[in-house]
Amino acid sequence: MKLYDAHNHLQDDRFSGHQAELLAACADVGVVRVVVDGSCEGDWEQVRALARENPIVLPSFGCHPWYLGGRTADWQKTLATFLDETPGVVGEIGLDRWKPDLPYENQEEIFLVQLRMAAERNRPVSIHCLQAWGRLYDLMRDHFRPACGWILHSFGGPAEMIPGLARLGAYFSFPGYFLHERKQRQRETFRRVPPDRLLIETDAPDQLLPPELNRFPLAGPDGKPLNHPANLVVVYEELARFLGREPREMASQVEENFLRVFAGR
Repeated sequence: MKLYDAHNHLQDDRFSGHQAELLAACADVGVVRVVVDGSCEGDWEQVRALARENPIVLPSFGCHPWYLGGRTADWQKTLATFLDETPGVVGEIGLDRWKPDLPYENQEEIFLVQLRMAAERNRPVSIHCLQAWGRLYDLMRDHFRPACGWILHSFGGPAEMIPGLARLGAYFSFPGYFLHERKQRQRETFRRVPPDRLLIETDAPDQLLPPELNRFPLAGPDGKPLNHPANLVVVYEELARFLGREPREMASQVEENFLRVFAGR
């Protein structure tokens, strides 16, 4: 099977320069493309370098809502330069009303600036959303969106919103973290996702799989466990089992979806 990771953070410092080794392990299990999402100005160059060194990497550049406080006065110009010089994706961007002590002020303004950049260039955009689903829907409905589509990373919103979001161009990405027993609601939501809008991700090094499913144990420099990106193969297998689908058939559909939304990247 050809496997596609719709969202990870391979540039993360916790991987301690072992990215080439990690990507080799990914290739061994059938991974052929991974979207590496930047989170702030400080890691965009790392993302771009990974893409230049590894054809498997599809780079993505964006300001994540958790890191908006550290942006510079020139962040928009810098982001535009990265997007224009490097074919890729916009993201990770988003809205977050869940994280404690995270100001919501300015989140929508900065989100819309980046959404407009994606729409103007027709680049897919990877979106983080926590406890702001209604507002996200309104913003996506009322503003220009990339015609190629957009990705709801680790979609955990209400199942009832799926048809409306899909009509606006959304794709829904499933992470291995939802395989934890306590994430039953999130798993059940994916029964409602149209097959032609399904994507799969690891969000490595975060969103660890349940210990019994962690086929590729990995620890960071501090000894804390990390999610190995090669665990993508487990996410494919377990989601197919949960949905009652034949793994190769589902993988073929996900490949078609991935290539459609990320066409030409």
